[in-house]
Amino acid sequence: MNDVDTSRNNVDRLEQQMNQLLDICEKLQEENRSLQARQEALVAERAALVAKNEQARTRVEAMISRLRALEQA
Repeated sequence: MNDVDTSRNNVDRLEQQMNQLLDICEKLQEENRSLQARQEALVAERAALVAKNEQARTRVEAMISRLRALEQA
């Protein structure tokens, strides 16, 4: 094998490695987008659960207050 063939093989190998890296980068970017979307959904779900919890706490406190008022009446 002469120097030109060796250089061409090296360039071909490097091109393959670059293509593999590009594929990996694309997959990682897609995975990152998916994870970000999932995180946003989870944050929204958590906010909704916190709001529901707060409403339930407020209602329970109101019931307790009414029961105490009935006891004292």
